[in-house]
Amino acid sequence: MATASVAFKSREDHRKQIELEEARKAGLAPAEVDEDGKEINPHIPQYMSSAPWYLNAEKPSLKHQRKWKSDPNYTKSWYDRGAKVFQAEKYRKGACHNCGAMTHAAKSCVERPRKVGAKWTNIHIAPDEKIETIELDYDGKRDRWNGYDPSSYTHVVERYEARDAARRKHVKEQQLKKLEEKNGNQNAEDGVNDVDNDEDDLRVDEAKVDESKQMDFAKVEKRVRTTGGGSTGTVRNLRIREDTAKYLLNLDVNSAHYDPKTRSMREDPLPDADPNEKFYEGDNQYRNSGQALEFKHLNIHAWEAFEKGQDIHMQAAPSQAELLYKNHKVIKDKLKTRTKDTIMEKYGNAASEEEIPRELLLGQSERQVEYDRAGRIIKGQETVLPRSKYEEDVLINNHTTVWGSWWKDHQWGYKCCKQMIRNSYCTGAAGIKAAEAATDLMKANIDRKEATKEAPAPVEEKQLATWGTEVPEDLILDEKLLAEALRKEDERKREVKDERKRKYNVSWNDEVTAEDMEAYRMKKVHHDDPMKDFLH
Repeated sequence: MATASVAFKSREDHRKQIELEEARKAGLAPAEVDEDGKEINPHIPQYMSSAPWYLNAEKPSLKHQRKWKSDPNYTKSWYDRGAKVFQAEKYRKGACHNCGAMTHAAKSCVERPRKVGAKWTNIHIAPDEKIETIELDYDGKRDRWNGYDPSSYTHVVERYEARDAARRKHVKEQQLKKLEEKNGNQNAEDGVNDVDNDEDDLRVDEAKVDESKQMDFAKVEKRVRTTGGGSTGTVRNLRIREDTAKYLLNLDVNSAHYDPKTRSMREDPLPDADPNEKFYEGDNQYRNSGQALEFKHLNIHAWEAFEKGQDIHMQAAPSQAELLYKNHKVIKDKLKTRTKDTIMEKYGNAASEEEIPRELLLGQSERQVEYDRAGRIIKGQETVLPRSKYEEDVLINNHTTVWGSWWKDHQWGYKCCKQMIRNSYCTGAAGIKAAEAATDLMKANIDRKEATKEAPAPVEEKQLATWGTEVPEDLILDEKLLAEALRKEDERKREVKDERKRKYNVSWNDEVTAEDMEAYRMKKVHHDDPMKDFLH
């Protein structure tokens, strides 16, 4: 472990060293001691406990891990609380106006404000406090326990010891009370024997307790009281090693799923086995039993109360939520009891009342009742229809039937006039005929529109003969218009030749007449025509 020797070791010596380290970790061997006589924790890793080679450490030690740059002037002393330096007899100039001490000003005085300060009364002068200036390092300023008095923890230990003593006393009284009750139910001789046996059971036998504790361990060895002495055995809350593991109860792959990470098996691994012979029925059996079910109801109550606007949260304030749930249950039980008492007072309790006399049950009456062959009542016991709380058979606005006597197209109306408006005036048969005529007229209009669906009128397109048209055979041209078209064509060609002199705003007409087309053909030059030079 902490040895600094790097000398060669044989295989046997190395094995013995490893065994010694394991024994020290388990607490079976005393811990290693450094050169100052202090024990070295065997659980410290070797790379931390071994000193570097350049330190030339001959004995095991942890000095190389300690702080070697330390301030010799640094002290861990703390403020001397309540210490006084000097007690003056009269007021001094520059002292506190309230108490008369020289170590603080009047605004920093922590004594009770006097009606007349010591400056004016010159009596009851407070002593001067001891002013200390303690310089702390980085860790000292952030030490939570700096200035703590360890002797004050004795009061905490005494309080816990008193609590444990009171608990043991209470348990002893409860056991003695049970023994007395048991003695009162039996005769004297049996009672004496039982008391002796119970007293023997109540005696705490240390040897027996140790043996019972050792039953759950496969191997318990005597530990050495030393630094890092290891545990005292197996953890008690684990299962006994002789019991079969729950994931081995049923080896079928389709059986209950076992989660190795959480060591949980929700379902029952042996659902077909006898419940009296099973000691494990899955983890879900604990979810619906004991306080788990009560905790579930508590969560549901907290959710419902929060939804209704009450400031309650199960995780933020569990004690408050539990107290509100208890109060809710008490109030709910009171309401149930009050409701039950009210019903009992109003209707009585047939279970607790006396039985009706037999003479009244089998009594005779003068009422005549007739039955058919099937046993149904024909006459003598007519069923009385319950009367509605609403008005019935009330006729308004000259109607002969009530509202709701007519139904058509998911609407209610009056049957007398077939109107669907509640406050309408009755028009009788004439109104029915008028409504039917209006309906027939509307249907006729719809049919006429569907029958005479006219196609949209074709839009007359303006034929623009910009690119030319076919010349009909019976075309008759106007000589004046043709001459005018020829003149315009000559002007157009002259404008094309001299585009620079063309004005910006040009009047343009894209409607081409037959004369314009004829003038264009006459003036057009056909480059492939061999007689083109003789045309003009």
